[in-house]
Amino acid sequence: MALCRDRWPCTPTLSRHRLSLAGNRKLNYALHMVAVCQARSDARGRTYYRKKIEEGKSHKEALRCLKRRVSDAVFRSLVADSKAPSSSAA
Repeated sequence: MALCRDRWPCTPTLSRHRLSLAGNRKLNYALHMVAVCQARSDARGRTYYRKKIEEGKSHKEALRCLKRRVSDAVFRSLVADSKAPSSSAA
């Protein structure tokens, strides 16, 4: 998926990544909203988010990790759907 590609920062002293703004903005917004909702209400999403905060990540970094986890789950679902045999006999 082209939505969560990392780029290295310009200075070697920073340990942060800059994210590419390329990709499907509507899809990125949808994944963002899913991650925010999971961080607030879903037990698994909230647990993962809090774990990242406890690891020393900032709010933005923890939310970015949760978004990546959500996008990976969506991608796995899309791949599984594409490999499943079609039920319509055309």
